[in-house]
Amino acid sequence: MPVSAFDPWSAAFVAHPYDAYAELREHAPVSHYAPSDQWLVSRYADVSALLRDRRLGRTYTHRFTHEEFGRPAPDPAHEPFHTLNDNGLLDLEAPDHTRIRRLVSKAFTPRMVESLRPTVTRLADDLVTTLLADGGGDLIATVAEPLPVAVIAEMLGVPESDRHLLRPWSAAITGMFELNPSEETARRAVRASTEFSDYLRALIRERRADPGGDLISSLAQVADEGDTLSEQEMVSTCVLLLNAGHEATVNTTGNGWWALFRNPGELARLRASVDELLPTAVEELMRYDTPLQMFERWVLEDIEVAGVTIPRGSEVALLFGSANRDPARFTDPDRLDLGRTDNPHITFGAGIHFCLGAPLARLELTESYGALLRRAPGMKLVREPAWQPGYVIRGLTELVVEI
Repeated sequence: MPVSAFDPWSAAFVAHPYDAYAELREHAPVSHYAPSDQWLVSRYADVSALLRDRRLGRTYTHRFTHEEFGRPAPDPAHEPFHTLNDNGLLDLEAPDHTRIRRLVSKAFTPRMVESLRPTVTRLADDLVTTLLADGGGDLIATVAEPLPVAVIAEMLGVPESDRHLLRPWSAAITGMFELNPSEETARRAVRASTEFSDYLRALIRERRADPGGDLISSLAQVADEGDTLSEQEMVSTCVLLLNAGHEATVNTTGNGWWALFRNPGELARLRASVDELLPTAVEELMRYDTPLQMFERWVLEDIEVAGVTIPRGSEVALLFGSANRDPARFTDPDRLDLGRTDNPHITFGAGIHFCLGAPLARLELTESYGALLRRAPGMKLVREPAWQPGYVIRGLTELVVEI
């Protein structure tokens, strides 16, 4: 059966899942995957529609108890992780999601993001300067990872002396988003959730007493008709901004450069017309090898998708990587076309959970790619990279280059 080609714990599948996706789209667009007890949805039209379908939710606890929904309650030992995660925008539904997104949007505005442009440009340029001085190195460790962490830390107002703490906390917490995480993964996530939450609570108290121009100060002061964010909602929002923004930007940078090196004609085309092509190139690189391969939703009412009935209490796995390569929506989808203009990829999601940080991610990617393309036009790959074991959040372990 085609679903047998789907193997998220296989290194070969993680390195190249796209042939398996093609089989799923053609032969089993909606299929149950027993190892994770999920319904895989692989076609663009279905994924896009379900992202907007209110019969599904990122949580079910706003409507059902665990017992009513036929699901076990979370392990009490994992409570710090779930408290942190369950109060973030990504895992909330209306009315809580509506209220918190409205408040956060008053602080995390397009003007705030645009005000970060000089900082992002400077940071990207400094990181590329280091890469040039070394004659090359690991592009992920030198440029891709430090940039979003530094930008988000700057935005939140995290002191420079503490910024080294953020990446390990993020990595430990996001380990829980993989399929069937181990108990050791859960322990690391719980520890990181506790430490990160405690750190942010102290920082929030400081900013309430002495506000600055950073996002934490803005979140502490934001109000709408007397409604404000609780301390836990602020903590969860800040952690989500780091985790979602950091992981996506790092992996889009690494995956994107790996795609460019494998398509030298397109890389040469981009280098010859950086200013003209960069906006569409960033969108195409996000479509071509999206960093978030799967987005999960709970089925709150019985639904039918592609002629298949999925009962209430089920979990659907929306395969973003497959949807972004669906020939029913994208012309010649397996071809990297940096000038592609008809490109409604779903890398940032859709519906009420469309990524709030999309403008910031686009800014970081544009400045990072731009600095490397302009200042290191002869950059070459040293060796083929290896993939991290994670499938849901999919990225490279390293990308070694020479100048």
